[in-house]
Amino acid sequence: MKTEKQKMLSGELYLASDPELTTEHQRADELTRLYNATLATELEHRQKLIQELFGQIGLNAVITPPFYCDYGSNIYAGDNLYMNFGCVILDCNTVHLGDNLLCAPYVQIYTAHHPIDPTIRLTGKELATPVKIGNNVWIGGGAIICPGVTIGDNTSIGAGSVVTKDIPGNVVAVGNPCRVIRELS
Repeated sequence: MKTEKQKMLSGELYLASDPELTTEHQRADELTRLYNATLATELEHRQKLIQELFGQIGLNAVITPPFYCDYGSNIYAGDNLYMNFGCVILDCNTVHLGDNLLCAPYVQIYTAHHPIDPTIRLTGKELATPVKIGNNVWIGGGAIICPGVTIGDNTSIGAGSVVTKDIPGNVVAVGNPCRVIRELS
């Protein structure tokens, strides 16, 4: 029999109120609270907190507070990550962030979603689907990356875009819903 955490990470219906998940969420809440309270001069302390929070963090990560996430431990980031003010990652499933990812203010990355069927939704069960963002990606301010999305390498996502489907590599994509408007050579 699977635990609620195992169900969550395998994309099955799960209960977020499960004691194990509640404990892990409280841990992330405490670490993000400490992180968000740091001063700009406390770079070494920030690095230690983010290393403890994330499942993996590469070299030269800069995440400007405030930053919010559900668990942190399901976030796997490459080198040279930059996230500006107010970014949110709902990491109820895995979030893989490639090298050289640049996120403008208020970028939101969601793995969490709810059943469409109201009968199931009213049981309190939730769903989560992984997100993967490639290398050398730029995500403009206020963009929302929805559950299950993959964004390819060398792609730029325009400010305010809502990415509901996979976006290939080497393109510029914008809008709601986000769509490719230009291929890069």
